[in-house]
Amino acid sequence: MSMPSPIDPLPFLTKLYQAAVQRALPLHNTAAWLPPPPPGRTLVLGAGKAGGAMAQAVEALWPADKPLSGLVVTRYHHTPPRPAGLASRIEVVEAAHPVPDQAGLEAAERMLALTQGLTPDDLVLCLISGGGSSLLTLPAQGLTLTEKQQINRQLLESGANIAEMNCVRKHLSRIKGGRLAAACAPARVETLTISDVPGDDPSIIASGPTVPDPTTCADALAILARYRIAIPEALSKALAAGDLETPKPDEARWKAQPVHMIATPQQSLQAAAEVARAAGLNAYILSDELEGESREVGKVHAALARAAARGQGPFLKPCVILSGGETTVTVRPVVPGSQRGRGGRAGEFCLGLAVGLQGQAGVWGLAADTDGIDGMEENAGAQVTPDTLQRALAKGLKASDAMDRNDAYGFFQPLGDLVVTGPSFTNVNDFRAMLVL
Repeated sequence: MSMPSPIDPLPFLTKLYQAAVQRALPLHNTAAWLPPPPPGRTLVLGAGKAGGAMAQAVEALWPADKPLSGLVVTRYHHTPPRPAGLASRIEVVEAAHPVPDQAGLEAAERMLALTQGLTPDDLVLCLISGGGSSLLTLPAQGLTLTEKQQINRQLLESGANIAEMNCVRKHLSRIKGGRLAAACAPARVETLTISDVPGDDPSIIASGPTVPDPTTCADALAILARYRIAIPEALSKALAAGDLETPKPDEARWKAQPVHMIATPQQSLQAAAEVARAAGLNAYILSDELEGESREVGKVHAALARAAARGQGPFLKPCVILSGGETTVTVRPVVPGSQRGRGGRAGEFCLGLAVGLQGQAGVWGLAADTDGIDGMEENAGAQVTPDTLQRALAKGLKASDAMDRNDAYGFFQPLGDLVVTGPSFTNVNDFRAMLVL
C-alpha cells in the first residue's frame, strides 16, 4: 500500500474513537428492533450507562398516539440533553457507578413496584446496557446496601473478570439474573440491549435482569473463594444451600421473551476500521473480546506494534491495530505513607503500552472507555506517543512506579495525555487503537 496523505497521529486516533462511539449511539440503532405497540399499555424499564439515551430514542420513535411510560436508571451525569420538542414520557433517574448507592436501590424498588398489575395485553420494553449491575441494585434478603457496597468494592479491586463479578452480583440480588423479567409476568417482555461484555452474552450485560442465568449459587461461592472476598456468614450459608438461585434457561417462560442486541463492540471497531481504511491505512481488528490484566494486555499490544513498525509480523504498516473487550485491574496494596493511585482500565493499559513500546518510533496509541469515563475519574482514557517515557522522565515520573501504585491518572495528567470527552451516552466498553506509520 502506498503511503497515505500526512496524518496527524493523535487527532486521527481521536477521530477513530469518535467513530466507534458514534456507531453505538442508541438513536442510530433502535428503530429496527422496536416491537409494534401492544393492545394494552407499554411499560419501559431499563438500567445502564446508555439508559438515558436509549429512553430518548424510544420516545422519539414510539407512536405519539400510543401509551408509553416507565422508569430508567443511568449513571450520574449520563442523561443526555433533551432534544427540543421531544416529549418526556419515560422517567430517567440517576445513581452511582461502579459502587451502588441508595438512589440505585430506590430505583430498583420502584421498578419492581411498576410491574404490579400487568396483564397479557401489556408490553414491558426493557432497555439494558453496561453499568446496570451497579445502577440497578436490590440486595438479596438479609444483605444490607452497605454490605453490598463492600462486596462490590472487593470485586472491583480483585482482578475478577466481568463474567465472574456479575455471577456474584446476580446471586446477591433480588432483581438481577432474570428476576426483573420474572416479576413482569404475565406481560410480554422484550429486551433491547447494548453489549459491553466480551462475547455479547446478554446474561452478563448488567447482570442480565431480563434473561435467564446459566450460573449457579455454587459458581458464585467458588468465585468468592477464589478472590478471597468476604461476605456475611448468613449469605454464605444461603448460597451453599442454593437458597439464592436464579431463574434458569430451561424454564418455558423465556421462549416468548426475545432479546435484541442493538449495538456491539465489534460494530464499533468495524466503524473505526472503515475510517482508517478511508484514510489509506491498513486496519486490523485483533478482537472485540480481549480480557486480562490491563497492563499486560498493553504490553502485548506494544509487542505487536513494535513488530509492525519494524516491518515484521502479520501487520503491514502504515496501519491501525484495533481491539476491544474488558480488561481488569488488580489493585495493589497501598505502601504505608503513600496515597492510593487514580485511574481505570484504559489508563493502566496505556501504562503497559508505553512500557512495552519503550519509545518505539512511528507508533502512537489511544485507549478509552466508550462511555467516556475510565473508572471513577473524569477522563475517558489516555494516549501514548513515541516520546511519552522521555517526557515523563523530564517531569520526574516513571511508568513502572505509576503501575506499582495503579496511578495511570497521576502519570498521564501532568503530561497532558489524558483523553477527556465527557459522558458519551452509550457503552460498548474498551476501545484501543495503535497507529503505526
